[in-house]
Amino acid sequence: MPLSVSAWLNTTWSTADVVAVAQEAEAAGYDGLWIADHFMGNTGTEERSDVALRDCFSVLAGLATAVPRLRLGSLVAGITYRHPAVLANIAATTSDLSGGRLVLGVGAGWQLNEHAAYGIPLGPVRERIDRFEESLAVLHGLLRTPRTTVSGRHYTVTDAPQVPAAGRIPLLIGASGEQRMLGVVARWADEWNTWSTPEVFAHKSAVLDEHCERIGRDPAEVRRSTQAIFAIDARPEDVRAPMVVAGSVARIVDTIGRWREAGLDELIVPTIRGDVAEGRELLGRFATEIRPQLDA
Repeated sequence: MPLSVSAWLNTTWSTADVVAVAQEAEAAGYDGLWIADHFMGNTGTEERSDVALRDCFSVLAGLATAVPRLRLGSLVAGITYRHPAVLANIAATTSDLSGGRLVLGVGAGWQLNEHAAYGIPLGPVRERIDRFEESLAVLHGLLRTPRTTVSGRHYTVTDAPQVPAAGRIPLLIGASGEQRMLGVVARWADEWNTWSTPEVFAHKSAVLDEHCERIGRDPAEVRRSTQAIFAIDARPEDVRAPMVVAGSVARIVDTIGRWREAGLDELIVPTIRGDVAEGRELLGRFATEIRPQLDA
């Protein structure tokens, strides 16, 4: 099972740090590197954060030449931040620079404080999903068909030519909502990603299967990935946050095994907790202590 890394470009990580850790991850045998797409740290409300984040796609373009093997992707690009036609062009250019290794990960948008701070309309959930579906029609058309026309409430594209790219760019959708968003995944996505535990993943994966079957799509066509925060050697009773896997190496290996049994195709290890040194330690321990047991 592929094992990948995700990086959050906060103020404790310089771009040089991200490049260096990416090169170390490639040398250690990791399979992919995903970059979060946000402008500031999340507070859970409209309250502004003091932590500003760097641009996802600028960093991915730099990594395209710095690491020649890793699969690269956005995890995930909020569709509210860029017009989908602009995003299609950015993705195609980044894919060219990487020799076709880019995965375009997108989502409907959710983080309240950055939308409020920069005056970017977010809207209620129904409106977000409606906008997101229109954006997917634009992205799919511009990246995969000779000409695209979309006349929607949020986006209008008229007879636009296909954006040149290095091969077919896989489209990943980050989603967890069972009623609509997993249906959007079934219709549009090559890959699906969600934060989860093995139990949450198994349940939502089954819901995704049902959405696929409802529209006549083979569920096996959708590649599935997940991430959680890993705290090696921490006592589970001391870690109360959701989507955290804490405990001994053996406990973490067992947890990953349960994800695999539920049909997981790729595990992503975030470096969201702590500074660069802590991120390096986590990735090093995963590579030397956990991955060998997964491959055994």
